[in-house]
This record gives sequence, structure tokens and C-alpha cells, in this order.
Amino acid sequence: MDPVEDFRRRVARNIERIGEDRHFFGLTNIWLREAIRKEYAQNFTWLGRPIIQVPQDVYAIQELIWTCRPDLIVETGIAHGGSLILSASMLALLDYCDAAADGAVLDPRASRRKVVGVDIDIRAHNRSAIEAHPMSHKIEMIQGSSIDEAVIAEVRRRAEGHGRIMVFLDSNHTHDHVLAELEAYAPLTSKGSYCVVWDTGVEDLPDEMCADRPWGKGNNPKTAVRAYLKLLAEEGRKGADGEALAFEADKTIEHRIVITAAADGFLRRI
Repeated sequence: MDPVEDFRRRVARNIERIGEDRHFFGLTNIWLREAIRKEYAQNFTWLGRPIIQVPQDVYAIQELIWTCRPDLIVETGIAHGGSLILSASMLALLDYCDAAADGAVLDPRASRRKVVGVDIDIRAHNRSAIEAHPMSHKIEMIQGSSIDEAVIAEVRRRAEGHGRIMVFLDSNHTHDHVLAELEAYAPLTSKGSYCVVWDTGVEDLPDEMCADRPWGKGNNPKTAVRAYLKLLAEEGRKGADGEALAFEADKTIEHRIVITAAADGFLRRI
């Protein structure tokens, strides 16, 4: 057997075995709860900006962008900007690799690949740091509620002409807000690409861990994902491309990285 294919199959079998090991995932859930108590995800940066993601999810983002090769990434929730910088840097790497493969001279500002970030409150110090970053030429920011009709219309306008689109939802984590975001932005996702809904794990946390938040068990991104997938199955929706809209939760990603803030939230458009 070809050694590359042999390795791919061994990895696939390993991921499958991990996914079947409920004891392993039980330990992971305990670890995640303790990591949240210690604000573990705040410890990391990407190219100098706080990213507020567990490292395993950063790896997942890298793999998704490399595999799907989007020319537009839409993100709700900006915070310190690390996630925008990660997405922008991956798009820049795609540009570099395309130029290298074609034997062309790379013009970083000629590419149409970009990230559009939306946040209800882009704080001045974060905006200035993002705008001063070397990846800023690939980033566009919109201030306003991600579910405001004018903001949605502006994002859709900026999405025009882009053929491969990926979406990351990471703002207000209440059920109603995330469901509204899914209705607004999931249809932009191109076939074979992903709409990733972060912090679905809120549903599996002890009640007291969200006592000071407007979200919690029964009212969070995971419940919104379930409701949205049910709506798609029962009522149907069309994507921005005019074709039928359907998603599946890609559990293979979770089984590969094990530790994630997006359990059941890696939605692949099929």
C-alpha cells in the first residue's frame, strides 16, 4: 500500500476509536470544566493578539481553512481580534501557496480573500491594534449587532462575488441570538464549507458556571444549533446560492481534537 494512504487510514482508524471512547470524553469534559474555571482559553495569542480559544480549536480552524480554501470568512464577535488575525493569516498563506504553485510574484493586496468581522462594540484599543497589524489589509470590521437588519444586509453585500464562504459565530451566546445569527449567516456558507458555532459546550456546564450570564443550560448556542437543524429539516431553507440548505454536524473534527468549545457546532454544508 502507498505509505501516504496507509498513514491516512491509520489516522482515520485512530479518530474513529477515539470517538467511540466515552470514558476518554468523560475525562475531557471534566478537564474542560476546570479549564473554564481557570480562564485557560485566555492564555493564548495568535500573531500577537489574544485569541481566547483553546489550542485544539485553533488547529481545527487551520485545518478547515486549508481544506475548504474560502475566499471570504464571516465572523461574529471580535473581542481582541485574535480570531480575525488567525483567519486573515491563513488566507494570506493560501495566497502565498497559490502564488508559489503558479510561479507568480505575490502581491498581498491584490487578493480578494478577506475576513469580515462583526461586533456590537469594537473597543477603541482593540480596533487600533487590529488596524495596525500586518494582516489588517485582509480584515474588514463592522460595528453593530450581528442580528441587526442593516448589519446583515451590509455583510451580505460584502459577500457578493465570493464563491467559497466560511462562517464563525461567536458573539452573544443566548439561544435566540445564535438562532437569529444562523438564520442570517449560515445561508452564506458555500457547499462543502463550514458554519462553526462556538461555545456550544455551555449546554453541558453546571448551572452555577453561567449564573452571571444571560445564557446557560437550555439557552445557549447548542440549543440554537439543534433548533436550526430541525427547522431546516422540517421547513427547509435556501442558501445564498439559491440551492437547498442542509448541514450536518461533523463529529470527525471533535473526535480528532477531543478538546473543543464547539461540540456539535462544526456544521458542514452538504
